[in-house]
Amino acid sequence: MRVMKRKAYLVAAALLLAVFFCAQAALKAAGDASAPGTGLLATFGGLRSIVAEVIWFRADRLQDEGRYVELAQLASALAAMDPHTPEVWSYAAWNLAYNVSVMMQTSEDRWRWVKAGISLLRDRGLALNPHSPELHRELAWMFEIKLGADIDAAAPVYRRLWAEEVKAVKESGDWGSLGMDVPHMLQIEKATGFDDWTDPQLSAIYWASRGLPYAKGRDQSMLLEIIRQASAIYRKNRAASH
Repeated sequence: MRVMKRKAYLVAAALLLAVFFCAQAALKAAGDASAPGTGLLATFGGLRSIVAEVIWFRADRLQDEGRYVELAQLASALAAMDPHTPEVWSYAAWNLAYNVSVMMQTSEDRWRWVKAGISLLRDRGLALNPHSPELHRELAWMFEIKLGADIDAAAPVYRRLWAEEVKAVKESGDWGSLGMDVPHMLQIEKATGFDDWTDPQLSAIYWASRGLPYAKGRDQSMLLEIIRQASAIYRKNRAASH
């Protein structure tokens, strides 16, 4: 009986391992990451949930071992398997912005990874899950805490580079490149009196408020708290600059 069980476990392990490597091969073959999940869903069909479980298991191991760059690569596989699960995008973006970034030697290199985390949430995660309060909250948090606070020694550099990017966008008028809706921006300016979009706290307010229509209960409370905190910090920043 024990021998049979052991054989069953070995067969299952072999199957899962084979599926995992097939997933990796399919990801490489897919090439275009701008449309995650489409080819892979068709390829794996009913095995998709098994593949996702294997990749999650592998991701947890890499996280425990501190192998964050490999984890960042694996995150694309997770997104391809489960593109409509907000947790996948939050997990991947957090790893880029908070774990991989701090491994870089210069503040500018760190910013590239932080920006990649922001872009992953804003341009891909929210594009596929536009009604997710979780993804709006994660994006707002990145602006409030990662850019707007000083928990990261490179935060002043992040703010400078973000301000430069916003100023360039303001000159071109292409706010869509930052995923931002001008009418909603104007609503925020009218309601708050805030208009300095180079301050990441205002972006925190923007994304939290965009998520409010889809939030209930705890999600709603958390988004409102982000708006409250970001508003207080914004006012403090304005007072300090005058």
